[in-house]
Amino acid sequence: MRAAPAGSIWPAMTSTNDLQLGQPTPVPTSPEEARLDRVPNPHADTDYVARFTAPEFTSICPVTGQPDFAILVIDYVPGDWLVESKSLKLYLGAFRNHGAFHEDCTVAIGKRLRDLLEPRYLRIGGFWYPRGGIPIDVFWQTGDLPKTAWLPDPGVPPYRGR
Repeated sequence: MRAAPAGSIWPAMTSTNDLQLGQPTPVPTSPEEARLDRVPNPHADTDYVARFTAPEFTSICPVTGQPDFAILVIDYVPGDWLVESKSLKLYLGAFRNHGAFHEDCTVAIGKRLRDLLEPRYLRIGGFWYPRGGIPIDVFWQTGDLPKTAWLPDPGVPPYRGR
């Protein structure tokens, strides 16, 4: 059993064994099977933005079975919880063989994170590569950004054909 480190910010946790972090963990076969872990936010009294960018997100078209690719940008202002990054990586990887439309993937990820973390604010942008010659960009957010939080541009330019 691994104990939380001395002086840990996780005094309520008696063990980190419940986390996927630090343990061999296979990629789940579906998003529904995937487990997202959360850890206490050591700065819950401060509004700040945490950003995760997944530049090679992959899912499957539910009609054709062809792969779809996107850059996902997830920004959130945490409350009491942070998403543990290894579990997020595994969760996003579970979409590789998951058949769903772009809108469904993007919004489902945002809602699952919202339900797990209960953040002060969350937004997700799915910048999908063209299928059939049309790029589809999907954006979803919860509420308004706190006034004291700084949120930079997602840094993904609109798609332009060559």
